[in-house]
Amino acid sequence: MRHIVIFKYKPTATHDQIEKVTAALAELKNTIPGIVAFEHGINDSPEQKNLGYTHVYMFTFEDAAARDEYLPHPKHKEFGQMLEKLDILEDAFVIDYIP
Repeated sequence: MRHIVIFKYKPTATHDQIEKVTAALAELKNTIPGIVAFEHGINDSPEQKNLGYTHVYMFTFEDAAARDEYLPHPKHKEFGQMLEKLDILEDAFVIDYIP
């Protein structure tokens, strides 16, 4: 199961704040069971069709059940609270699929 989260940060977001978010997401792989891989990157498409969304975060889960356990997990909720406190996210969207 792939879980892809794509963020559009506010123009006021600093590099250090974005790095903090990225590090916190990466750490979830070490604290939440069922996550088998984590990748992230910054949009580099020359097509300019990203609609302002720049940062991609992809989790690979063992299966849909592991993803379902991740969503309400206290560490995931803690991440959401940190993100809200930073107040740097303009928008996000999520896509889940089974390859």
